[in-house]
Amino acid sequence: MKKISLLISLFILINLSGKAQVPKLQSIFIYNFTKYIEWPASYNSGDFTIGIFGQTPLAKELNILAKSKKVGSQKISIKKFKNVSEIDKCNILFVPKNKSSELINILKKLKDKSTLIITEKKGMARQGAGINFIIVNNIQKFELNKTNITKYNLKISPNLIKLAIIVK
Repeated sequence: MKKISLLISLFILINLSGKAQVPKLQSIFIYNFTKYIEWPASYNSGDFTIGIFGQTPLAKELNILAKSKKVGSQKISIKKFKNVSEIDKCNILFVPKNKSSELINILKKLKDKSTLIITEKKGMARQGAGINFIIVNNIQKFELNKTNITKYNLKISPNLIKLAIIVK
């Protein structure tokens, strides 16, 4: 219940903030998603890796977050990828709006991995992303595609599903 109230508080905070705060808020959301998604045992040792494909202001915010937070007992590491061919094992991969055209190639690259793919362009959750950030009435929200998450051997908490806009 405490975690749900935290996410609700984030929604309120998002309502009160401007677009300049979007990367910071997205980094907080991404960190909180880690509490509601379970990765296979083989992903629970070593660093918890958040990959970033391309350039995005979110990278700075995730690096700040990684210095002070952990996912369970795992240290958070941030990896940047310039090309699809560079992408390797990571727990989460963030694909910014300007790299959305590469989603099909990313999906092929990660088909045998347990990676949560997070995007930020309308329609991406229907095209293969597990979670997609969207703005609705000037409010930051997120879409969730259960099929796209579970096919990567990830388990979703029902509490996260309740907070999301579900797409198929």
